Amino acid sequence: MVAVLSNGDLLVATPTIIDPNFARTVVLMCQYGPEGAVGVVLNRGSTIPVDTYLPRWAELTPPPRTVGVGGPVEPESAIGIGGGDVPDDLWTPISHDVGLVDLNGRPDDLPGLRWVRVFAGYAGWGPRQLDDEIADGGWFVVGREQGDVTSTNLAWSSVLRRQRSDVALFADYPLDPSLN
Repeated sequence: MVAVLSNGDLLVATPTIIDPNFARTVVLMCQYGPEGAVGVVLNRGSTIPVDTYLPRWAELTPPPRTVGVGGPVEPESAIGIGGGDVPDDLWTPISHDVGLVDLNGRPDDLPGLRWVRVFAGYAGWGPRQLDDEIADGGWFVVGREQGDVTSTNLAWSSVLRRQRSDVALFADYPLDPSLN
């Protein structure tokens, strides 16, 4: 049975994913539907300061105020994910308290915005592609917890470890099982 996936959920790569773009990643699902899916990798950072390219957004980003590596698609594009109590007509909601932020605007244009993370690129799937990957055992679908999106050091193993199912058993899966 395929897990139900909704915007705002996390996709956690299973150990079977060896593609370097997604191995041991935690992805925030931003948009999911019949036309495909879009998400951002939460647990891949960079050393590029946000203020290098988007200085007006730097003060709202959590320390160390660096750009995250959101995924392999359009890595030269900046994607903003923010949180707070922002009216739906001023951003694209992902879930009740998290949404996509238009980084071409100004922070002052988004009353109630408390934080924003900036990502270079995103992860994308065509129609049914992600459903097939989940059905084939490539991804665990888990709920997001408070602080997952703002964390700049979110660990794949800690997201797995906190699950209340057999999924937690994968938290200590070795990088190379043949050496176990």
